Amino acid sequence: MKDTPINYELVKETIRKSGLPSVGDASIREIKKLIDQIEKATGERFVRMEMGIPGLPPTQIGVEAQKAALDKGVAAIYPDIFGIAPLKEEISKFVKNFMDISVSPEGCLPTVGSMQGSFAAFMTLNRMHADREGTLFLDPGFPVHKQQLRVMGQGWESFDVYNYRGDKLHDKLESYLKTGKICSILYSNPNNPSWICFTDKELQIIGELANKYNVIIIEDLAYFGMDFRKDYSKPGVPPYQPTVAKYTENFVLLISSSKAFSYAGERIGMMVLSNKLFNTTAPDLLRYYKSTNVGYALIFGTLYSLSSGTNHSAQYALAAILKAANNGELDFVSVVKEYGEKAKIMKKLFTDNGFYIVYDKDEDNDIADGFYFTFAYPAMSGAELLEEMLYYGISAITLDITGSERHEGIRACVSLVNRNQFGDLEHRLKKFNADHKS
Repeated sequence: MKDTPINYELVKETIRKSGLPSVGDASIREIKKLIDQIEKATGERFVRMEMGIPGLPPTQIGVEAQKAALDKGVAAIYPDIFGIAPLKEEISKFVKNFMDISVSPEGCLPTVGSMQGSFAAFMTLNRMHADREGTLFLDPGFPVHKQQLRVMGQGWESFDVYNYRGDKLHDKLESYLKTGKICSILYSNPNNPSWICFTDKELQIIGELANKYNVIIIEDLAYFGMDFRKDYSKPGVPPYQPTVAKYTENFVLLISSSKAFSYAGERIGMMVLSNKLFNTTAPDLLRYYKSTNVGYALIFGTLYSLSSGTNHSAQYALAAILKAANNGELDFVSVVKEYGEKAKIMKKLFTDNGFYIVYDKDEDNDIADGFYFTFAYPAMSGAELLEEMLYYGISAITLDITGSERHEGIRACVSLVNRNQFGDLEHRLKKFNADHKS
């Protein structure tokens, strides 16, 4: 039996019983379930880096506001599908204060997390043109976005954007758009899983091509303000969170409360449509909706069908959080800087022990330290590395399931790793390197 930090035979047997054809191809939730089972079987605690969920307490301002709303009885009342007025107003102020973008409250919609926002966007926007097919993903990206299109029966294209940074992005992106088949483009910024951040030059390229080919950009801002190389924490003061909305009116912004405000459990997010898009007329929508108006179809066609409104009390929580941020009373960025500080330490533990960072540059600049980082080990594929690391008590996901072309890579999320686990992580990485270095 091999001498590994976690009982080799127990890990091997648990993997066999899981029925997974390949650990490397497993989804995030499948990996979570597997690690839960291994921890139960072995009694050992893993360094868990597979789930991209917050590891900080929820923003207390939101908790108190939600309690107050519940005490007033909102749990018994259906919320309007398009959201409560105070929240819509604060969302509009928030994007102005932290992105320098002007959007009417009418186009600021609460959603059941950003996941519902992306589903609703795909369902509506990809039906605006009968002669177009679906979404272009600037990968790597969140695997469930493609799952959403799969269950809707919509098509997609994708490419790994890391190979086309800067000026090279223009021709690569245009090669897809000039086919006339793309309805929408989705990317995350900062990026999940690589943590690359688009430069203003790249966002301008994306925005100008969106204008030229009349496609809609769905900008996933799940990690709003979390490129800690710049300070995006001050309302109404530059620098602002970078956005394609500076260069096109063909945009939908998905802003999550899960990471920036540590409010994941209440499933409350924001979908922001530009004034132009909200009021756009698309006759082909009549194939599925009663209205040709994009905003109307999205709200009373798609969102109504999906949930008939978003958690009522959580809307009051988010409204209070945003109001505090807008008034300069809540520095939400300083709270989540803990993720960047942990990432810096953890990345060094990996690189000191034979690993290397896969996505390591934003053009000519070193990548930021943040919620995620990517790593690999010489002469091993990502699938091989992931499965082997389970015997050393370390979990993550492969980049294979994210649309990445870097098949040697692993995505690590720092959020659930406590600082008191750094010693265990270092010991396990040293043991791994000792057992595998050539």
